[in-house]
Amino acid sequence: MTETSEQLDRLPLHGWHRAKGGRMVPFAGYEMPVQYEGIMAEHLWVREHAGLFDVSHMGQLLFHGPEVDRALEALLPGDLLALKDGRLKYSMLLAEDGGIIDDLMATRRGEHFYLVVNGATKHGDIEQFEKRLPRTIAMDHMKEQALLALQGPEAAAVLETLVAGVGELSFMQAGLFHWDGKPLWISRSGYTGEDGFEISVAGRDVEALADALTGDERVKPIGLGARDSLRLEAGLPLYGHDLDGETTPVMADLTFAINRRRRAEGGFAGAMRIMAELENGAPQKRVGLLVEGKQPVREGALILDYEGSEIGRITSGGHSPSLGRPIAMGYVATALAEPGTALTLEQRGKLFQATVAPMPFVPHRYHRKQGAVA
Repeated sequence: MTETSEQLDRLPLHGWHRAKGGRMVPFAGYEMPVQYEGIMAEHLWVREHAGLFDVSHMGQLLFHGPEVDRALEALLPGDLLALKDGRLKYSMLLAEDGGIIDDLMATRRGEHFYLVVNGATKHGDIEQFEKRLPRTIAMDHMKEQALLALQGPEAAAVLETLVAGVGELSFMQAGLFHWDGKPLWISRSGYTGEDGFEISVAGRDVEALADALTGDERVKPIGLGARDSLRLEAGLPLYGHDLDGETTPVMADLTFAINRRRRAEGGFAGAMRIMAELENGAPQKRVGLLVEGKQPVREGALILDYEGSEIGRITSGGHSPSLGRPIAMGYVATALAEPGTALTLEQRGKLFQATVAPMPFVPHRYHRKQGAVA
């Protein structure tokens, strides 16, 4: 069904976005700003300064109950038992066959676990958790909370002027802070490859916080368009495009999210299939591609081998503002996934030359304290 304005929900900052000149488009069931000044300019601003993203469409879920970490480990392949208080971990909600239902961030908050899930899949995720977790585990869908992301090399300096002490956080660390008497749950994380923060704030307070942040000349509001080009340069997958229920963590090249203990013990959804793929390899693998020429190759384009046989498809593609050239990611036969492999792409009958490249395309600039384990 095509999304129409009558069917779309509105973010708490809807009016704020319009007042800032945001061009609104349908995304994940919401009206969301795709750009303000232009995707290229916004992208480069985040790489050089700091950008404010409204990601309040994301689902924020809070779980608690006896052995909540162990209960979640039955569905997620991450090591939650060893996760320290105030630490985040990237993980995935898995189907029983090992397919990825969603990817997410999980944080231990004292006796609770706080999960941030994708906006387009959050209602399905909630159904999965309700159906598959023990009845002793309670789940709160934090509908009244908004979520902002402040990203870029100047993000820490900006946020420190409003929230003292936040600069002490390292990458994948979080904590409770206060601004103007209002509680903020802040993590040092993001979806751009840059240093930055995600800020959970009550919906009634989010406009005042957004005004305070953009009141600093180093910060500009940034739309979905630049968010997508930034995450593509960072080699980060987007659920529903680069990940889906047919994809396993091994195929998606996300095996870093399954540590030694979980690999040895199993005990998570799809473990038998995933552990076999870890041992023997998966038939396909997600790779980065540097595309020759100037024209971007988009999602759905075919990937061909040297004989012209289809070996995969592009799942994300576009122009890289930082590199000044087209880049893409997609799935290819594992035997052809080595960096340097020459491939041909076919889009609307036109052929393009491409080379498998390691990701990220642009190096991550996360803030890790020396000696800290993220």
